[in-house]
Amino acid sequence: MSAGVDQERETAGPGGAEDGSEPPEAAARPSRRARLLRTAAALVLIAATAFAVGGSLRGAGTEMAEAAGRPGGVLLLIAALLANAAGLVLSMLSWRVLVVDGGSTARTSDTARIFFIGVISKFVPGRIWGVLAHIQLGKAIGIAPERMIAAFGLGLVIGMTTGAAAGLLVAPAVFGAGAWVFAPLVLLAAAAVARPGWVGRLVARTMRLARRPAGAADSSPRALRLSIGWACASWAVSGLHLWAIVVLLGAPPLLSLPVCVGGFALATVAGSLAFVLPDGWGARELVLLAPLGAVMPLSAATAAVIASRLVCVLSEVAATGAALAWARAAGPLPTPRPALQEGAA
Repeated sequence: MSAGVDQERETAGPGGAEDGSEPPEAAARPSRRARLLRTAAALVLIAATAFAVGGSLRGAGTEMAEAAGRPGGVLLLIAALLANAAGLVLSMLSWRVLVVDGGSTARTSDTARIFFIGVISKFVPGRIWGVLAHIQLGKAIGIAPERMIAAFGLGLVIGMTTGAAAGLLVAPAVFGAGAWVFAPLVLLAAAAVARPGWVGRLVARTMRLARRPAGAADSSPRALRLSIGWACASWAVSGLHLWAIVVLLGAPPLLSLPVCVGGFALATVAGSLAFVLPDGWGARELVLLAPLGAVMPLSAATAAVIASRLVCVLSEVAATGAALAWARAAGPLPTPRPALQEGAA
C-alpha cells in the first residue's frame, strides 16, 4: 500500500473520510471475492502438496523402510532430512537478500513465509503460481510487485547458474581424466561472481520485454555477491542429504561426496527447466541416475534417487510448516502510528 494512501486515511479522522466513505478498517478488509479466491488457492496448494507427499510415499516407502532397517539407518535418514531443510533455509536467505536490497525492512519471518509458500507451490504444474504467490504475499507486507518479480527472476538466475556450476563436481567421477575440458566453465562461474552485474542486466532486460518497470532489478553488487554466496552454500548443504542416503546404501563415502553434491545440484536445475512438470518429476531423477551410477550399482542408485525424492518432499513440507508457525508467532505487522497534523496539540 502506498504512503499517499496511508496519509489520506490518517488525515480523514477516526470516523472515516470527510466525504462519508467507509472507515479505514472496512476499506482494509478484503472483499468476499478476495477471501474466496484466497481460500480456493490455499485448498489447491494443500491438495497438490498432499498429492506430492502421497506419491512420494507410495514410490519410496519400501526403499525407505529397508534403509531405515540398516545399521545407523534411522540416524542417517534424519540427517538427510535436516540437511535438505538447512539447504532450503540457506536458499531462502539467498533470495531474501535480493528482496530487502531495495530498502525494505520486511521481517525475516514474513519473508520466510513467502519463500516457503513459493517452494510448495511448485507441486502445482507451471512456475507462474510461485510468482503470483510471491506478488500477492509481498504486497501484504508492503513490498511492491515489481520488486517481488525482480527478486524472483534474480533468484532463479542465480540459483540455476550456481547449481550448474556446482554440477561440475560430478565431472571427475563421470568423465575421469577428460574432466579438464570443463575448466573454462569453472572460470566462467568465477567471472560471474567477480562481476555479478550481468545478472541484474539480464533480469532487467526480461522485465522490459514483459513491459514491467526494470528499475527493481538494479540490485547492488554486494547484494548479488551475498546472494550468490548463500546459493552456493545452499547447494553444498542440501546435497549432503543425498550423500547420507547413498552411504547408507553402500556407496564409498569419499568418492560419492562430490558426486552427490554436484549431481543433486545439476538434477535440480534440470527439474527447474522442466517447468511443466510438478517439481520437475521425472526429469530430475533421470539426470541424477547418471552420476550416481558411476559410484554405485544402478539398482542401488535407483533406490537412492527415489528415496531422495521422498526426503526432499518431506523436508520441504516440514520447513514450510515451521516457517508458517514462525510467521504466526511473530504476529501481524505493527500498525504505524498516525502522523500528527501541523499545529495539532
